[in-house]
Amino acid sequence: MKTAQFRLHAAMEEHHWWFLGRRRIVSELVRRLVPPSKEEFIVDIGCGTGGNLSAFAKDYSCLGIDPSDEGIRSARQRFPNAQFICGAIPDALQELPRPASLMLLMDVLEHVPDDFWLLSTLLTQAKPGAYLLVTVPADMRLWTEHDVSFGHYRRYDLPRLQQVWRDLPVTTSLVSYYNARLYPVVRGIRMVNRWSGRTSGAAGTDFHTPAKPLNQLLQAIFASEANTLVDCLGGRRSSGFSHGVSLIAIVRREHGIIHARTKPVELTPDPHAPLAA
Repeated sequence: MKTAQFRLHAAMEEHHWWFLGRRRIVSELVRRLVPPSKEEFIVDIGCGTGGNLSAFAKDYSCLGIDPSDEGIRSARQRFPNAQFICGAIPDALQELPRPASLMLLMDVLEHVPDDFWLLSTLLTQAKPGAYLLVTVPADMRLWTEHDVSFGHYRRYDLPRLQQVWRDLPVTTSLVSYYNARLYPVVRGIRMVNRWSGRTSGAAGTDFHTPAKPLNQLLQAIFASEANTLVDCLGGRRSSGFSHGVSLIAIVRREHGIIHARTKPVELTPDPHAPLAA
């Protein structure tokens, strides 16, 4: 992300409905995967300004990694109860004090040209039994200037996301669309924005905080999806949501050798990838 988007994240991630709703969903899932304990180690890859990791720092040992100096400076100032490293993958992984129980990769894969390489590289460092929780934006029909401003290479559908870990020694614990209940609203807004060539919020993005009652309502609607996803994780439902603004997945590292791999050359190029890609 650029400086303007980092600053926008820092300003909004503690009160905007999307950040709060996503954090609630991820927290519910993580606490069922890894019981709260300071003996458990959570690593947030691409932690940005640290807001997501701060939600776990009270109950877990936590460390965030991000290549942005500005993002890490903000995270250290705002969340002193967690540790943060400024660095890029894979070098920054060598600084981990011990293997992680769970790695977070939240809205990161869409920012890298080779998502196959990034995910497989992370899994080479994961211990058997560790979890990797991934979130990504979904549905190329939602592509607008918002994605361009954030430096996205793609939005995903479910088969494309599953390709990234196919044939690796992992077990899929959960994969589902989410932010499904607000999908019609978001799609309508994105269609208007694409037609008009503009965005709805600051810094070339669609992020703006609505009035408090509406913000609370949107947060409650989004966060209510946690129950469905927790039921899927626990095997009480066979499937999650069939559509959504985003996708969420949890994979469990199994025994077996993993070598970092690159994006298959036969894979169709992402149609909206920036020209610099």
